Amino acid sequence: MKANIGITEKNQLAVATELSILLADEFVLYTKTRNAHWNIEGQDFHSMHKFFESQYEQLDETMDDVAERIRSIGHYAPATLKNYLSLTHLSEVSRSANDSAGFIKELLQDHEQIIIFIRENINRFANEFQDLGTSDFITGLMETHEKMAWMLRAHLR
Repeated sequence: MKANIGITEKNQLAVATELSILLADEFVLYTKTRNAHWNIEGQDFHSMHKFFESQYEQLDETMDDVAERIRSIGHYAPATLKNYLSLTHLSEVSRSANDSAGFIKELLQDHEQIIIFIRENINRFANEFQDLGTSDFITGLMETHEKMAWMLRAHLR
């Protein structure tokens, strides 16, 4: 049954498409944060291991929220690695050292890319696609990523 929620089918599809890109970005960032958690080395191992764990736990909830938002507007969430890799803006980095500064800089850049992507879509969702609910939803996601980026940035000072 189609979602009859006051947004045209065309606009629902447009929003779902952009949210699918966001979901892919969230999944890749989650995976990269898990990698940092698993592979961190150095004198700050324990504290950074715990820090990265708290970050990937937040991202896990965020991924679920984005996927459920896609479903709530009447579309299916992409749920394969192939889809995520074809949709994401983020890239993987091969590293020679698994130090906290390297992981933090990489993750910070990814959060900032997601923040910019979200910021570019807030008004677009509200005005162009007449979807104030998703506009509000991604505003909250932007704030979450801004806080997570701040936490990462604070480690670099």
